[in-house]
Amino acid sequence: MRQAVLNLEESMIRQVANAGMGRDDVLKFWFGESDEVTPAFIRQAAADSLTSGETFYAHNLGLPELREEISRYCSALRTAGAAPVGVNRVAVTAGGVNALMLAVQALVNAGDRVVVVTPVWPNLTAQPAVMGAEVHCVSLRPVDGQWQLDMAELLAAITPATRLLVLNAPNNPTGWTLSRAEQQTLLAHCRRTGTWILADEVYERLYFEPTPNGCAPSFLDIADTQDRLVVVHSFSKSFLMTGWRLGWLVMPPDMTPHMGKLIEFNTSCSPVFVQRAGVVALQRTDEVTPRVVAHLKACRDTLVPLLQALPGVQLAPAAGGMYAFFRLTGRPEFQDSLATAKRLVGEAGLGLAPGAAFTNSTEPAEQGWLRWCFASQQPERLRQGVQRLAVWLAQNKPPAGL
Repeated sequence: MRQAVLNLEESMIRQVANAGMGRDDVLKFWFGESDEVTPAFIRQAAADSLTSGETFYAHNLGLPELREEISRYCSALRTAGAAPVGVNRVAVTAGGVNALMLAVQALVNAGDRVVVVTPVWPNLTAQPAVMGAEVHCVSLRPVDGQWQLDMAELLAAITPATRLLVLNAPNNPTGWTLSRAEQQTLLAHCRRTGTWILADEVYERLYFEPTPNGCAPSFLDIADTQDRLVVVHSFSKSFLMTGWRLGWLVMPPDMTPHMGKLIEFNTSCSPVFVQRAGVVALQRTDEVTPRVVAHLKACRDTLVPLLQALPGVQLAPAAGGMYAFFRLTGRPEFQDSLATAKRLVGEAGLGLAPGAAFTNSTEPAEQGWLRWCFASQQPERLRQGVQRLAVWLAQNKPPAGL
């Protein structure tokens, strides 16, 4: 096999989940998904499609009806003066993961330099590595209780030799979000260097700060249609459709036909019945997404104060997404987040994702973090989880006098 593939690390999140699979006594907060099922009317649209016999191939770029709905949906979210998100810029994909991989396949050659802002969902550093790219990470830092980007460090890392900048905002796992001013600075800089921007904006609607359009700032609000920008979206989070594997790409119009060729050689197309569900989800988004966002904010506001009240917990509250990213201090062994997460499963019945899965850094300041997905239908489960963590921390206090 290719060395780049052999060098890939097994998912640390899966390692922790595998340790607790099949155990009913574990409170599971390790995966990034809600425990609420997809709304009935979305499921019914898929069922109706199957009943009517729609079991054949679709266009590589997606059903025309779905691409039109995506165009309308994206355009409705844009700020005044934004470039139109026409159908000729849209491709339907088999999930956000597939969308990201397609974009990387389209843009990255072996040996290219790719800059990624971390901590970040591990696929975003692994996918360029699969293509043989040189991946350079620039880390966010918790400052005064908030995650912040050192813009000077990032700009210095993006040179004319940088093929691609990868950003995820709102960010998984930290909840950090780019400001409009930061987006404008990065777009202007990447125009000068000729660097492509791959913006993972799947959490755009899961944003808790007040904005005129009810979502986080998007590069689509400020970029021209011909800018070297590819934006990734997904039905998974905002529409409670993680298992459906349906997403989309927005790109320069000239790139879209070529993306259709790549889709042909990857998946051919997304299943028609899944796309029919996507059409209905977008048409009735006001019945799903605002409720999801309100519930997630309530869950965040339940969990974060409880975690902050625990001794030895360092936490910067999330502005968006569905995660609390926190650090355990006080014991040297807590710096190994994978070992800590496995211990929490075995000793406390608490399933969290290890922070080491989201960063390639070995700096001590970036160790010891854990990710808690708070997308729970029952906030009481969050309280139970914090209680289990509190008991476990009390049992693992440093010996007196140390």
